[in-house]
Amino acid sequence: MSEALQILAAHIEKALPGKVTGHAIMHGELTLTAEAASIVEVMTFLREDADCAFLSFVDVCGADYPAREKRFDVVYHLMSPRHVTRVRVKIETDEATAVPSITDVFPGANWFEREAYDMYGILFTGHPDLRRILTDYGFQGHPLRKDFPMTGFVEVRYDDQEKRVVYEPVKLNQEYRNFDFLSPWEGADYVLPGDEKAKA
Repeated sequence: MSEALQILAAHIEKALPGKVTGHAIMHGELTLTAEAASIVEVMTFLREDADCAFLSFVDVCGADYPAREKRFDVVYHLMSPRHVTRVRVKIETDEATAVPSITDVFPGANWFEREAYDMYGILFTGHPDLRRILTDYGFQGHPLRKDFPMTGFVEVRYDDQEKRVVYEPVKLNQEYRNFDFLSPWEGADYVLPGDEKAKA
């Protein structure tokens, strides 16, 4: 299987020089890295080429690496029913640089690209309807970014007096708990409940 994937990767890199920049084979699957500006051409080739025939679009997702200059990975997953093979294509982008939409090649990418925009703030050019899909229209921020606060910015509750949903700034109703992060082998420097029985 690995040898067949190496041959396939070499075929794709030869056909798309400069557009597919590298590959890796892990867990029996091929991962290609590509230039973001060329993603439509890469996806079209993967669908149309007889040796690839990746006709089945699986999904598009994002990943956030805030320490990098291009902090986002956009990851595409395709499957070839003819060759019973899967491929993963990765591109990199930042917060301001838009990625070409692949909805003309795979119409099923529409809602997945909207989800990547909603959750990460990844922009797609040429998308027919790029707007939020999982959060409210007035939602601030992008929840799957690593710098998004765990509590969010607002909380939603139903107000019985006003008979409507109310948006309010987040209020923490209890103090943060103070955890003891000592090693369990060293033990805490205080008596834990129940330990006094063991001494008796």
